Amino acid sequence: MNTEITRLFDFAYQQLATNPQAKCFNTKVGNKWIPTSTKQYLEQANTISRALLRLGIKPNDKIAIVTSTNRVEWSVLDVAVLQIGAVNVPLYPTISSSDYQYIINHSDAVLCFVSDEELVRKVSIIKDKTQLKDLYSFDFVEGISSWSSLLELGANTSNQVEVDELKKNVSPLNLATIIYTSGTTGTPKGVMLSHKNIVENAFVSANALNFDPGNYRVLSYLPICHIFERFALYYYQFMGFEIYYAESIDKLGDNLKEVKPHFIPVVPRLLEKIYDKIVDKGSNLKGLKRILFFWSLNLGKKYRPYHENGWWYHFQLKIANKLVFSKWREALGGKIKFLVSGSAPLQPILIKVFTAANIPVFEGYGMTETSPGISINDFRNGGFKIGTVGRILKDIEVKIASDGEILVKGSNVMMGYFKEEVLTKQTIINGYLHTGDIGELDSDGFLKITDRKKEMFKTSGGKYIAPAVLESKLKESRFIEQAMVIGESEKMPAAIIQPHFEFLVEWVKRKKLDIDISSNEAIISNKKVIKRIGKEIVFANTNFGNWEKIKDFELTSEVWSIENGLLTPTMKIKRKAIIQKYKHLHDKIYQKIN
Repeated sequence: MNTEITRLFDFAYQQLATNPQAKCFNTKVGNKWIPTSTKQYLEQANTISRALLRLGIKPNDKIAIVTSTNRVEWSVLDVAVLQIGAVNVPLYPTISSSDYQYIINHSDAVLCFVSDEELVRKVSIIKDKTQLKDLYSFDFVEGISSWSSLLELGANTSNQVEVDELKKNVSPLNLATIIYTSGTTGTPKGVMLSHKNIVENAFVSANALNFDPGNYRVLSYLPICHIFERFALYYYQFMGFEIYYAESIDKLGDNLKEVKPHFIPVVPRLLEKIYDKIVDKGSNLKGLKRILFFWSLNLGKKYRPYHENGWWYHFQLKIANKLVFSKWREALGGKIKFLVSGSAPLQPILIKVFTAANIPVFEGYGMTETSPGISINDFRNGGFKIGTVGRILKDIEVKIASDGEILVKGSNVMMGYFKEEVLTKQTIINGYLHTGDIGELDSDGFLKITDRKKEMFKTSGGKYIAPAVLESKLKESRFIEQAMVIGESEKMPAAIIQPHFEFLVEWVKRKKLDIDISSNEAIISNKKVIKRIGKEIVFANTNFGNWEKIKDFELTSEVWSIENGLLTPTMKIKRKAIIQKYKHLHDKIYQKIN
């Protein structure tokens, strides 16, 4: 491990000392990408540190940060806060004002920084119900303390000595951040991570990713408040990569083509959307082009690593890559070496197809409580196995409990849950973090996740159902965008399904059905649509045991989203929220079945 880096802000200082970058961070302004050098980055961070001290910020004070899109001010503020011994509390931009009130109060945050006017509005509503001393905005907002005013306050360097002294006194074991989990159930929990937790995980993860330090470009677009993207930013600084901030998720496609990144982390939902769009475009092709597209796609679905399919398969795959898959790579900028997927289980079919297309997808496993990495796939040394989340990272110990739960031990395991001593003791027992995930280790050391312990349920017949496995299989259908398996204490499992409306509209047009495609309600109530999705359920059921088969289903006209509270900020389904919202559909299903 690099002995010069023991605290999170050391990544930036080491880059300045050994490998300063002219384009450390890059922001799109108008039609141009404006760079921030390593030197400018740290000069601004020290300016903000001096300003924070003049505002009375002390070591261990909590600073909340919310940004709608990833931007350089976030990283500047991160260094500024951490190097004076204060604590960074990142928040999601998509949560409600009441959630802000809860987290700001629970974390004891004394200042809050937001990126723009919309977030100023959301936080201002609850500011007087918190202990916040002030609210700052990166963008200029009338009547709100500004980022530029802080730069002015910190311009005088007379207290830089105090900044340097505080920086020297920050221990690797100090609390660096409290990250509130998005939570698929219940109240958010504040995960306490030390500098050591994240730094050491960054090093073992760097060894597991097949990159040498060099002139690579990366695109930052996943929420920076999530440990996956935040860890990635530290890793990029360590490797000396050029970091480009995507303008928004809507402009991601354009930004990929402009930046031509060599690497991006992904979450399964994003990869599913990319895949769906590609297949939708292929469906609209005609004649030979359409035949070639689906021939290539079906070839990709049969992909197996390390040339297990033999020379004839790979000869055909070369043709598919030249004629079809090359266009997929161009859509991602044409330079991608590989993608790393985390945050939720990924459909194996997506790994096969993208990897066959020379866009390797390495699925990993981690959680906020483990800073985040636990395991990852990698082509080197036979370390790639589809259907698993890879081998365990160096210096991390994983064992499987008698009930199948995955237990993790290592320097990456969190300090605990903030203000939740009892919950911490229930979660970390004898040094092992109880992850809440069910899994198994195979004879080659690969970890496979089978379900969330809390999400598994029993039918009235006493059979255990692992909903995530069933949901993943259902979502392989182009007709199904989201699915939640239900049936606790009922005779048989069933599903509440949000159809893939974009695809359904195209399907309705192609079939020339008399349906009002401007109304989702009209689409889901049509008998032919219901029957067609029923066929997809029947097909998916062939992969399940008799006790697991989906007996019935109901469709929702509403698209599940972060904004309506049905998905977490990392686009995982919120089970409790969905059950509450669609209780009438749950009851309707089981009235029919029973």
